[in-house]
Amino acid sequence: MRLLARVGSLRAVVAVTVGFIALNMLLVVLGNVTDYGTNEAFVRHVLSMDTTFGKELKWRAISSPAIVTVVYVAIILWEAISAVLLTAGTIAYIRDREDSARKLASAGLLMIVALFLGGFITVGGEWFAMWQSKDWNGIAAALRMVTIAGFALILVHLSPRRASS
Repeated sequence: MRLLARVGSLRAVVAVTVGFIALNMLLVVLGNVTDYGTNEAFVRHVLSMDTTFGKELKWRAISSPAIVTVVYVAIILWEAISAVLLTAGTIAYIRDREDSARKLASAGLLMIVALFLGGFITVGGEWFAMWQSKDWNGIAAALRMVTIAGFALILVHLSPRRASS
């Protein structure tokens, strides 16, 4: 019974949730590095706005290969740092270091929200009109990540007292 109580505790729930998000981000980074060309093409098409239909917005387009590379590498580094923070947070939860676990997990999750809500949905979706593209539209995937990270942030910041009542 004692083991079941620990497995069902808020700390265990948060550790598992944060751990799987860390694994997801590690796999995202691995995919972006090992399938660089495909994912770089996504960034290139979004920034160049070559598949959007709003002609009045085309002045926003960026077609410089150097800038595309810098943006894509920055995205990969951002994802990698968030994965490291989430992994460290998971380990801290397992080791029962609640305060540092909460800070590490929060930082990693906030980075995910910033990237996918700020970068993909806001900048990519609205500034570069990604929502107009049938082929290069990542808004649904970004929203999925924002939802998952937001849910996890709520779990991370629940106090154990509040969660058990």
